[in-house]
Amino acid sequence: MGAIYYKTENEIQKIHQSSLNVSNTLAEVGKSIEPGISTAELDKIAESYIISQGAKPAFKGYKGFPFTLCISVNAQVVHGMPGAYKLKEGDIVSVDCGAVKDDFYGDSAYTFAVGRISEEAKQLLRVTKESLKLGVEAAVEGGRLGDICASVQQYAEKYKYGIVRELVGHGIGRSLHEGPDVPNYGKRGNGMKLMRGLVIAIEPMINMGRKEVIQEDDGWTITAKDGLPSAHFEHTVAIAKGKPEILTTFELIEQTKAAQL
Repeated sequence: MGAIYYKTENEIQKIHQSSLNVSNTLAEVGKSIEPGISTAELDKIAESYIISQGAKPAFKGYKGFPFTLCISVNAQVVHGMPGAYKLKEGDIVSVDCGAVKDDFYGDSAYTFAVGRISEEAKQLLRVTKESLKLGVEAAVEGGRLGDICASVQQYAEKYKYGIVRELVGHGIGRSLHEGPDVPNYGKRGNGMKLMRGLVIAIEPMINMGRKEVIQEDDGWTITAKDGLPSAHFEHTVAIAKGKPEILTTFELIEQTKAAQL
């Protein structure tokens, strides 16, 4: 993944500002999620909002990716490309967003419901979001990276869901992706020691069915191989003593209709 950089309090505050920009952008997008809107329209909403706040979209141009958002619908896990597809009643849609301001990045994702969704899909969303919460709670000074990974895995596997292996969370700061890798599976007590100043993006990607994924022909979109739905939630988190410092927030997002299960 790359080198690991520990941040000062001032640098963490800058990441926090970018992270809040991302959180507010996701809330703006969430307001417009309903049957009939295209994923390209959602992307435009996000780009306009990020720029209006004096920041820049972090994903646009990253390794050639041409959009502001990664929008992944139903069986698409992550890295979906916005386009002509119009959301349908019953879809679930993962929206992943990044922003950069003052040379520091923020990153977050939320999976929304489009209209009324099935009870099975509701459970997938609830479990994935709860697995993120448990992973974040383990991100404390003195712990181990494996504590985070195991917290996500053990909770999701209680429901017989598949934890995607090929894609992981990551460090974040002056670069969108820094070390360390943060998998969604692992063993407690294993891995690097968590120290103050480390900032990471924790992002469970959980499949309703099997864990295997494929890459689509567009070269970006990752999809569950069995075609069953997948969910994705992400927070940017700073390691701190006692409890983690969550730099992103779902508060405004969860006031939108599409986030209310």
